[in-house]
Amino acid sequence: MPLGVRLKAIHAGAASRIPADKRAIMAEATKNQRESGILDGVIKVGATLPAFSLANQTGQTVTSCELLARGPVVLTVFRGIW
Repeated sequence: MPLGVRLKAIHAGAASRIPADKRAIMAEATKNQRESGILDGVIKVGATLPAFSLANQTGQTVTSCELLARGPVVLTVFRGIW
């Protein structure tokens, strides 16, 4: 199933499970965040990033240049404190 279809199904399911007053609070909070300009600083889909190095799952340092030499790179960013 395409991602867009799955996301619409998730949204529709949430609309049926979350009470209207709570959905209104969530919608207002989302609107306020968007209007704050917070999205101006996030990585955009398709953006070209500067070279970087990160530890992989085994603790070894891997550089973006090494990865790009092997082909396209998909970077997933999770928010939160780890």
